Amino acid sequence: MLPIERLRNALSGLYTVDRELGRGGMATVYLAQDSKHDRTVALKVLHPELASSLGPDRFLREIKLAARLNHPHILPLFDSGAADGFLYYVMPYVEGESLRERLDRQKQLPVDEAVHHTNAIASALDYAHRQGIIHRDIKPENVMLYEGEAMVMDFGIAKALSAADSDTLTLTGMMIGTPAYVSPEQAAGANDLDGRSDQYSLACMLYEMLTGERPFSGPTPQAVMSKRFTEPPKPVRTIRPNIPENLERVITKALSTDLAGRYRSAAMFGQALISGNVSTPTDTATVPQHAVSAAKSVAVLPFVNMSNDPDNEYFADGMAEEIINALSRIQSLRVASRMVSFALKGKNEDIAEVGRKLHVSTVLDGTVRRIGNRLRITTQLVNVADGYQLWTERYDREMEDVFAIQDDISQAIVKALRVILTEGEKKAIGKGRVTNVQAYDFYLRGRQYFHQLSRKSLEFAKQMFNRAIQIDSDYAIAHAGVADSCSILYMYFDAREFNLKQADAASLKALELDPDLAESHAARGLAVSLSKRWEEAAQEFETAMRLDPKLYEAPYFYARARFAEGRAADSIRLFERAATLRPEDYQAPVLLAQAYDSLGDKENAESWYRRGVQILGERMELNPDDTRAMILGGVALARLGERERSLDMANRALAVDPDDSALLYNVACVYASLNENERAIEVLERAVDRGFGQREWIETDPDLTPLRGTPRYEAILKAM
Repeated sequence: MLPIERLRNALSGLYTVDRELGRGGMATVYLAQDSKHDRTVALKVLHPELASSLGPDRFLREIKLAARLNHPHILPLFDSGAADGFLYYVMPYVEGESLRERLDRQKQLPVDEAVHHTNAIASALDYAHRQGIIHRDIKPENVMLYEGEAMVMDFGIAKALSAADSDTLTLTGMMIGTPAYVSPEQAAGANDLDGRSDQYSLACMLYEMLTGERPFSGPTPQAVMSKRFTEPPKPVRTIRPNIPENLERVITKALSTDLAGRYRSAAMFGQALISGNVSTPTDTATVPQHAVSAAKSVAVLPFVNMSNDPDNEYFADGMAEEIINALSRIQSLRVASRMVSFALKGKNEDIAEVGRKLHVSTVLDGTVRRIGNRLRITTQLVNVADGYQLWTERYDREMEDVFAIQDDISQAIVKALRVILTEGEKKAIGKGRVTNVQAYDFYLRGRQYFHQLSRKSLEFAKQMFNRAIQIDSDYAIAHAGVADSCSILYMYFDAREFNLKQADAASLKALELDPDLAESHAARGLAVSLSKRWEEAAQEFETAMRLDPKLYEAPYFYARARFAEGRAADSIRLFERAATLRPEDYQAPVLLAQAYDSLGDKENAESWYRRGVQILGERMELNPDDTRAMILGGVALARLGERERSLDMANRALAVDPDDSALLYNVACVYASLNENERAIEVLERAVDRGFGQREWIETDPDLTPLRGTPRYEAILKAM
């Protein structure tokens, strides 16, 4: 029996094997149909000699780690298995070409395209490395180009093969790592590889994309591998002189034979490609601004309230926010956050200008008319580049259909942008919501108040969430809303035990009602962290990040908790994660800089302060009256030694709201950083008097170092 017929028989009922697509060093690829899910897939079957040496148990144990990876530039693993001696794994069938095919056809890529692909792959690698998974075989054959975007394949496969035969590096076509791209430590047979090994391989790929040549070549695999120990590759500018000098230096650093000479992470390598930054081995710890390409990106603008009643503004805003939240769960889609999208509310900007400001390729806008129980919602998805509509729809429905409308809009955007969804994402954007629309109506009112983040608005938000709960006592996310309102009130405005207890009770109730809701765990984590129950908070935040890897609030407040606990080093990776999830947010970069500052790492601190100032400038272009942006800008500028600009920011913020306790606290930080100690202590006293309640933050914030040990500072702590 022919191998393909035997394979068809072995997988009958699971997959219908159509035809062979190609062969590689370790597997044959077939086009197949997934019978259960009715979808076309790529079925990869290991060559018999590898399958027999590896065995099904070890193969399935190693490869299941890859199934957990969920990133926009990683081709997901659908399935794996063993049948009739075959070992196989299943991925989406992608209509496109591999990077190898592209290079064979074109030799050299345009510089911006090569950097774009490398940055995308770097973000995928960094994500996998943070999950403890090293690819081990990064090469052009393992990168697919789908609609112009790089997708990395075969995560976990090389690890599985290395478990079968540690000597296969010497065998052409059957190697754990490919001679032209393998790192020196991998070529030397090291087993304890880390992410810097993949970084080296990626740098080899970038070298080839730019020059059309591999950095090392030779008559045999052994000769190719030995060259990386004996001679450096030719500088890329000797082959292609128009390559920027900074880019050449970045590649040279990533190709260092010394592990310590490379960038500390793939994310830092990716950012260096964009910024041209080549630092010493301690590295400037920045992350790519936009880990997901703008080709798959959308901004959802606030819907326009067309109702006769202006009070329905909250409902129009709520519709847009719900769509943002649904789309944000999709790894392969970059969605502008509510913070920046809503900064454009009422400004009637040109679509091209919106795209430029928000760094997106498409924009969704819409109108809402609500009369009694009737809704009329019109939406359009517009391509920024040419202003053409990609999709438009009008919904004339009853209020009870509001959830179905939101799902329809989300699904339409996914379809229009041709986004590949995982099974989990399909469920996430279409999962059932609360059915009581009256409770939902109060919940939307609460969200509108919550986002205003003032003492009065948070009190109103809490009232609205409680009204929703009175109607539907099982409304988990409304309980989470109560908890968050009380937690933020306690942190910034009203440090009474009453708020702490309410946050604790409401977050516990949210968890009891929906233990699979990431927002419930994040709310619980924040609430218990304020009671210094640090390990319980860590468990809740970790669960929230596992349930929804793109929920910004989980790593952001987890990082704040770790910093308040005095674990600044632990807070760094969490602030970095938050900054990656929401690159347009200025809070995480500034607080990350403070974490580095507290550890005495001035180089990284300065880099992040500058990054924060850059984002703050973009934010204030959208919303010049954002007092939190002003005051955090003042803090960053003070630490950068720009005294006059720092004082100007602080004074502008105070003029807008001189009684905001959180703002006063940060003004105190500005003054202390500029050695205006008397003014700093006076403003800090006012902040605490008006309800600022984060004693742990006052104790650990590096900005307040000049005040520590003074009688008035110690009196403030004692009073708290």
